[in-house]
Amino acid sequence: VLGGSVESHLELGKKYLATGKLQDALTQYHAAVDGDPKNYLTYFKRAIVYIGMEKGQLAVADLNRALEIRPNFVQAQLQRAKVYVKQGKLQQAQQDLENAVSDRNVGEEANRQLENIEPLTQTIASAKEIYASGDYGGAIQTLNVAIESCPWDPELRDLRAKSHLAVDDRMAAIADVRRITRLTNDNTDAYFQLTTLLYQNGDLADSLQQVRECLKLDPDHKLCYPFYKKVKKFNKKLMNIEEKINAESYDDAIPKIQDIMKTDITQVQHYANMLSSKLCLCYVKVKEVSEGIKACTAGLQENENDIDLLCNRADLYLLNEQYDEAIADFQKAKSVNNGNPRANEGLNKANKLLKQSQKKDYYKILGVKRTASKREILKAYRKLAVKWHPDNYKGEDKKNAEKKFIDIAAAKEVLSDTEKRQRFDNGEDPLSPEGQQPDFNGQAFHFPGGGFPFGGGDGFHNFKFHFGDRF
Repeated sequence: VLGGSVESHLELGKKYLATGKLQDALTQYHAAVDGDPKNYLTYFKRAIVYIGMEKGQLAVADLNRALEIRPNFVQAQLQRAKVYVKQGKLQQAQQDLENAVSDRNVGEEANRQLENIEPLTQTIASAKEIYASGDYGGAIQTLNVAIESCPWDPELRDLRAKSHLAVDDRMAAIADVRRITRLTNDNTDAYFQLTTLLYQNGDLADSLQQVRECLKLDPDHKLCYPFYKKVKKFNKKLMNIEEKINAESYDDAIPKIQDIMKTDITQVQHYANMLSSKLCLCYVKVKEVSEGIKACTAGLQENENDIDLLCNRADLYLLNEQYDEAIADFQKAKSVNNGNPRANEGLNKANKLLKQSQKKDYYKILGVKRTASKREILKAYRKLAVKWHPDNYKGEDKKNAEKKFIDIAAAKEVLSDTEKRQRFDNGEDPLSPEGQQPDFNGQAFHFPGGGFPFGGGDGFHNFKFHFGDRF
């Protein structure tokens, strides 16, 4: 018990209540009740705090105790009637109001409350009839009216939650079921329904929290316990996948995603979409074009306006030199969100690459894919350089050999340099303007005497080509 007299606790409680500090007021009234358990006013005032905290059952218990001590305490009857109305217990409310209506202090207010009982009773009956008829939209409208007067009635909220689910409004149903768990004690069924709805809605963390609340009430609950094990296991796998992606270990993440996609988890659309998106992203990062396009396309079949999936597939199309398809995906992503920077930048890049592809393509010159490694690029370059080296070329068209050799050298210069390759991949030719010769200083071949002897006539007779460690 807190120190101080009962009167001081009541005075402090009144002060806290007036300033809206309900928890502090409740603490003072607890002390007052403990200090004088036969004082009807302490129970009454604590009941007022409980009402403010929307704890109807506790409020009724205190009002009952106050009336036991002082049976003719009409203010307590009036407050209890108001709580009964909020709880949807209209018959009990009517009895209290009829008892209070003759009192000169509260009679007028009690009469007003009493006049509302019959219309409210009819509204609730009508809502149940409409629900039974299958008109769930109409039932929701009527239940809204009833719940405005009876916000603490779990039965009405349960009926409205079922109606919301019938019209595919899961979020609204979750709000009602969540309220039911707070209105009733030890309601494990409500907790199981809430955790299931949250799981279906993709809110895994909250779903786990609510199923744990169910298990606090019944550790061996036949529905909550197996559901908890399932969700916990899924959550652990998801966290592991996130860790791999955050660590950029995309090759390790891919089989883990594929493994979890084989479970019944994908029956929940939110998780199916999320996993498809993650798989699509991983394939983009490892530049696995074929499988990546399949994964992204599978995800888009369920959510055609997913901007990340559209942009990721577009990036894969770019790697595969499918520029028209990439442009179409970026345009669609932009239509979904015109201000999305990735869609806008991607569309600009795709248009540049399309234009570039109609001119000189260094990847095609070397005969390698856009996903080729530097080692693959240098290997292709060596092979082609030997073939088209003017000193080695045996054909009659020396001019063509010169041109091809220059193009091969230019392609090698761009694609073996990280910064230049990135510029080219973004749709820019780093060797522009056209006709600019590549800088061969420090490259993998040597021109004796300096210069690039591609002058008139047979200018390659002094050209020496060396393959060295610098390749």
